Amino acid sequence: MAEPTQNDAHLLIVDDDERIRTLLQQFLTRNGFWTTAARDAAHARKLLAGLDFDLIVLDVMMPGDDGITFTKELRTHLQTPILLLTAKGESSDRISGLEAGADDYLPKPFEPKELLLRINAILRRVPQNDEIIEKPKVLHLGDIHYDIDRGEMWEGDNLIRLTATEVALMRIFSASPGEPVSRSKLVEDLGRDRGQAQERAIDVQITRLRRKIEADPKQPRYLQTVRGSGYMLAPD
Repeated sequence: MAEPTQNDAHLLIVDDDERIRTLLQQFLTRNGFWTTAARDAAHARKLLAGLDFDLIVLDVMMPGDDGITFTKELRTHLQTPILLLTAKGESSDRISGLEAGADDYLPKPFEPKELLLRINAILRRVPQNDEIIEKPKVLHLGDIHYDIDRGEMWEGDNLIRLTATEVALMRIFSASPGEPVSRSKLVEDLGRDRGQAQERAIDVQITRLRRKIEADPKQPRYLQTVRGSGYMLAPD
């Protein structure tokens, strides 16, 4: 039985290998997704200029702009979740991808089922318009305020762009401000496989989120590290 999808999501597949593009499109279409494919970053830019996507599956190794460079570019103006396909054993690519703004990565070669599970895990983290929160709350982090009701972060009148993973992290921390959350619990709540590699990935996501919250990310005031316990959101 196919894994349930999120509202027949529209996926953009970016890979220079025509065979892989075709196989991914066929597999994901069979599992209920709308799919569009691009052969490289330049082709993807043209598609993104005219279409909205729910998630981008992006290969790291491509001619022209590689996947990490393209991810950095997209994150300057786009919040669409990005899943990177990386070469097996290239841990540096995975960390660089997360630092660039990717939501998750999957090493090649991979089982199609795992790709499906990771895509659905990312889509579940994206806030849905019909989600209901019992009462609106706002957390103040210095000059920044986080609207829990909307899942939005603002600095004055300026909206701070958050990735799907960052929104999910803020939702987890906002549920229990002032209380530490372990890295293993964050991995579990984000729907990822357990293990040191995923906990390291959490550290990278926390570093990125701090850059958006903290005046001095190296000496965090609001998203604190609690030695032996994990991370804690400490609003004003």
